[in-house]
Amino acid sequence: MENGEALEHMLFGGAFSALLPPDFQDVSELREIPDNQEVFAHRHMDQSIIVELLEYQEAVVDANAARYHFEDIASANDAGGQERSEVLSVEPISGEQLMLAECPSAWFLTGRQLVSKFNEEARNTVNIYMCLFRLPQFATEVLLTFNDPVVINPSSSSAERLRPDVRSVPDQMSAWSLEHFKTLMQTLRLRDTGVFG
Repeated sequence: MENGEALEHMLFGGAFSALLPPDFQDVSELREIPDNQEVFAHRHMDQSIIVELLEYQEAVVDANAARYHFEDIASANDAGGQERSEVLSVEPISGEQLMLAECPSAWFLTGRQLVSKFNEEARNTVNIYMCLFRLPQFATEVLLTFNDPVVINPSSSSAERLRPDVRSVPDQMSAWSLEHFKTLMQTLRLRDTGVFG
């Protein structure tokens, strides 16, 4: 999608739908993605959005569930520990703000991680925004994650996208904003419960 408007997009074979931000590339068109994920990358920026269907963590209370998933992502990103990973806030989301009526508990997390790309030594500072929808009746959690790099290490392969001598610098107005992510979060709808098996 290359225009400036968010359009409704079907997820997981039509089981869910949501408004995705403009200029997204479906990463499954470029490489294999696990069946429990939908991954979208910005066409011109080093931003991504991931939608995941995860096993419901029964042993984790609602207030700690988003932090649990953030720490899991930090571990996968080799960004564990306080010097590489930080949760800035965790807040409940009112059901009135959501189209996902089946969700009894939703949480919004804001964090930051120092992440290397492709196992490089160079680490980039990435703001991570997460929305966790807990669906115990389906033994599932839906996790939305927005990766928004804010400081790119000059030695990172991501810096190539920012160098004028290699590629023109994208207009910052085309970057996805937190509002784009919140629109996705607010418009996520369940269309087919058969996705849960």
